[in-house]
Amino acid sequence: MSALILTLLLPLVGALLLAFVTSVRWAGWLNLGIAVLTLTTALWLGWEVAEHEVIAGLHFRVDAFNVYLVVLTAFVGLTTAIFSRPYMRHVCANARVTPAGMRIYHSMYQTFMLTMLVALTTDNLGVLWVAVEGATLATVLLVSLYRTPEAVEAAWKYFILCGVGIALALFGTVLTYFAAQQVLADPTEGLTWSVLHAHAAALDPTVMRIAFVFLLVGYGTKVGLVPMHQWLPDAHSEGPTPMSAVLSGLLLNVALYAVVRLKMLVDGSLAATDTPHLAGALLMGFGLISFLVAGLFLHRQRDIKRMFSYSSIEHMGLMTFAFGLGGPLATFGALLHMLVHSLTKSAIFVTVGHAAHIAGTQSIDRIRGLIRTQPAVGWSLLLGVVAIAGFPPFGVFASEFLLLTATIQTQPWLSAALLGGLAVACAGLFRHVQPMVYGTPPEGQQPVEANMLPVMVHLGLVLWLGLAIPALLAGWLDRATGLIAGSHLL
Repeated sequence: MSALILTLLLPLVGALLLAFVTSVRWAGWLNLGIAVLTLTTALWLGWEVAEHEVIAGLHFRVDAFNVYLVVLTAFVGLTTAIFSRPYMRHVCANARVTPAGMRIYHSMYQTFMLTMLVALTTDNLGVLWVAVEGATLATVLLVSLYRTPEAVEAAWKYFILCGVGIALALFGTVLTYFAAQQVLADPTEGLTWSVLHAHAAALDPTVMRIAFVFLLVGYGTKVGLVPMHQWLPDAHSEGPTPMSAVLSGLLLNVALYAVVRLKMLVDGSLAATDTPHLAGALLMGFGLISFLVAGLFLHRQRDIKRMFSYSSIEHMGLMTFAFGLGGPLATFGALLHMLVHSLTKSAIFVTVGHAAHIAGTQSIDRIRGLIRTQPAVGWSLLLGVVAIAGFPPFGVFASEFLLLTATIQTQPWLSAALLGGLAVACAGLFRHVQPMVYGTPPEGQQPVEANMLPVMVHLGLVLWLGLAIPALLAGWLDRATGLIAGSHLL
């Protein structure tokens, strides 16, 4: 438990300290130092889970499902902090953010990390809801950081849409608690996930059906599922680029994690009814629609960050579809896809931040010739898009191949839709990226100071995962697959 407590305390202390640090330089270093310590304690926690399988106590629970997401969250938080330090100093030097705004940025960054880690490790559905709502409040302040009319509008849209969604999730949580009260002798355990999972078969199936609809729509809004996705492109395009990296790389994963945890309860409740796969069917429907719609919208974008936000919606739809499909193969593929998508997409947003600085704009039509102006940025963007589009030998190809194989085995009539959606999305990405990388650069376009270390590390890991998954990680994913799907793959 010591590792878990330290993992949660570090970002809490960091958020409090950074709210009062006036030096932009020292705030950046302090933010980075806290991220390093958080990753260290997260790795310590991962080692403990590898030895004991489950760490539980104080209303927290870390098992094979969430431990790799905790490590991933801490890792992406660190690499984004490495990128964020010089990037936000450049933004501050250009007077886009005041020193007071920088204090808000660093404090809310650590607050966001805290809420993500609490949401992943809590064993209480009520605390899970509070943590996801806390993440909403923290990121609203980050989206509006530049204080432009567009940024304020995007922040309000984000706050209102996600506020409505999280209210629906609260109602679903209340219904789950109501169902638990009919079964459990101790009413204080009515929101404890591990207790509910142990008694899932006794929960009222009618109540759980209704509850899951509200929970799926509520948390699905945070996942970015169509048609509740409208906040996500605006939030990405108007907020600072480091926020876009953690938003796509972390927040969407945590929201999907909440949906899958709740699906496990509903599956147990409905197992003996005439609709045992209702939750899975809903996930497949929302996921497939999101996947196809986002792929089409990629072709119509004019802002580079909005384009990659629709790519995030597409991939979250694919993961949702896979978890709905169920079975060991699809579940393992979905878990792997959560990992490789987070690493790849956060690397892409780091590169996009540098590309926007080089061109002085986020407009796709005005970003040209990156590979000539600054080869490191141009090649990074190209390789990032190759990876996220699912080309071998990157890890996204491996996870998508697993998902397609599982679909062919269980729902072959949907294979054509998946292949078509992947082709449309790939065409939409390369249609825009090719001129940005290889086009003629505008006269006077100059390279900028760029920190490409996070990009190289992320894409290197994604390449490694495409070639060979380490035994420790494969074991985590397989145990998580057994927990979610009821049987192991390996």
